[in-house]
Amino acid sequence: MIVYQGNKQDFGEHVILNKIDSVILDFYKKNLGRSTSQSEIASWRSSMQYMNNVLLDPEIPIDSGVVIEYQVPQTSKRIDFIITGQNEQQKSFAILVELKQWEKAQLTDKDAVVATYVGGKVREVSHPSYQAWSYASLLNGFNEAVYTNNIQLVPCAYLHNYANDQIINHTFYSSHIEKAPLFLKDDVANLRSFIKKFIRFGDKENIILKIENGRIKPSKALADSLSQMLKGNQEFILIDDQKVVYETAISLALRSSESKKNVLIVEGGPGTGKSVVAINLLVELTKKGLFSQYVSKNAAPRTVYEAKLKGTFKKTEISNLFSGSGAFIACEQNRFDALIVDEAHRLNEKSGMFRNLGENQIKEIISASKFAIFFIDENQKVTLQDIGQKEEIQKWAEKFDASITTVELSSQFRCNGSDAYLAWLDHILGIRETANITLEGLNYEFKLVDSPQELHDQIKKLNSLKNSARMVAGYCWEWNSRKDSRLNDIIIEDHNFAAKWNLTEDGNLWIINPDSVNEIGCIHTCQGLEVDYIGVIIGPDLVYDDGEVKVDPTKRAKSDASLKGYKTLLTNDPENAKQTIKSIIKNTYRTLMTRGMKGCYIHVCDEKLREYFRKHINLSVSE
Repeated sequence: MIVYQGNKQDFGEHVILNKIDSVILDFYKKNLGRSTSQSEIASWRSSMQYMNNVLLDPEIPIDSGVVIEYQVPQTSKRIDFIITGQNEQQKSFAILVELKQWEKAQLTDKDAVVATYVGGKVREVSHPSYQAWSYASLLNGFNEAVYTNNIQLVPCAYLHNYANDQIINHTFYSSHIEKAPLFLKDDVANLRSFIKKFIRFGDKENIILKIENGRIKPSKALADSLSQMLKGNQEFILIDDQKVVYETAISLALRSSESKKNVLIVEGGPGTGKSVVAINLLVELTKKGLFSQYVSKNAAPRTVYEAKLKGTFKKTEISNLFSGSGAFIACEQNRFDALIVDEAHRLNEKSGMFRNLGENQIKEIISASKFAIFFIDENQKVTLQDIGQKEEIQKWAEKFDASITTVELSSQFRCNGSDAYLAWLDHILGIRETANITLEGLNYEFKLVDSPQELHDQIKKLNSLKNSARMVAGYCWEWNSRKDSRLNDIIIEDHNFAAKWNLTEDGNLWIINPDSVNEIGCIHTCQGLEVDYIGVIIGPDLVYDDGEVKVDPTKRAKSDASLKGYKTLLTNDPENAKQTIKSIIKNTYRTLMTRGMKGCYIHVCDEKLREYFRKHINLSVSE
């Protein structure tokens, strides 16, 4: 959507007459149907003066197109400034400029991420060059008018208040700056030269209108690139009933339309290959020209599968194919051909940091797509906010008059193909009674380790084989290192043990980043992912008392939002609350203890529970 459109002459007059901010605001209200903050209006007033200084060069054609605040389709993101025109060979160009008023920034160790003062405090945000490039990449990959009309998109970033300090343009960010050049306070002449390299004549073809009216459809180049990434990647080979579910989904996707919506519910326990099917579907549907996205509530599965698919931790054009579950609040109906929702049991009702946006994520996903596929395992619901269950999905599908298909993934590929191990876990954790009271006959390593340090040492040793062993823990320790990296988080004084949560440095890539074996993961960064060996610290929120495995929610860290609101729930509906809390805590450990395909090693904080586990393991050995 275009907020402001004119040419260089119109734009210059609006700036000189000191009314550019009010003109943009009028267009903003008219085209977006709402107003905006005083700080954004002030930023227009300031930044547009600087852009006008750049465009004052007489060699930049007076009839070059100028677009301000162009909203990128399918996102809430807006491109600050676009200049359009033709080069000497009469090829159409659009220069995308990301504008920032920053004066300084801090280096981080995360790809394409800097820290700077925005929104009242220092925050980590995308590097401006990456921002500009990502918008161009999105349009190149999905706007049919761009790739069929051979419109050349040239991204760059202009930080007009930023004096060169070798931070924002540090070599760490060089790969992104190469794709979208960075211009600072003293670079007016350089930015002018950059623009003139591509625009020698004015915009005779109304380039931005072509882009605005372009159909949303993945380009062949993007589809071919995805297919090549998947080709030969052993992690994404389909086996047995995975192939059946995959073909079922393809068939439904091709039959779906605005008037004939389809919803596919895929049920499957840990290790059944839900994510493998999801990634294969993303690639194949894109290859067939269907506008599709892989969706998950947690960022970890998106980040990890994106990295595994492209074979690098660097951000690339396929980042646009991955989305959070709260991205469809204001999306128009049936905009997507297919939305592939992994870990759908983790969907929430409301979206946003404060859970105050939208109505219902399931509703919004079904509304936004002609075909929606939900991969669920209701036994992996691990917070009070999780609403993703079969009945809830069916309810909303019926409201949209969508046809509902339900299938099941049953073959176990994690835990060495062992349904028996999962049944034993359910039995020993007191989730449900099963006949699997021992581990006898299972080709799976399960060990109880006496100290957390010994557990960590063994996991590090196992990880040295092929970077596929990690430590995790119940969220019973505060995240101290978030504010002070010198501090430890998981401190177990009885064993003189101290370690950090993984959430600071490696974040969502913790489970595959080679150095992160030294840190401890949690449910939020490992759910939906797997390694060969998992080491689990069972915290004091799980105890053994009076012959029963019980839970103690008061031992959860205050910073963990999984049980936020449980005290109110206990007051209003004590019986239901107790059962829900027990289910969440036990499901959390069940999920953590099924992340390992070859083995699970545990340390148990509660002494009585430790002896309970020891007894059951010894029972397996003796029999």
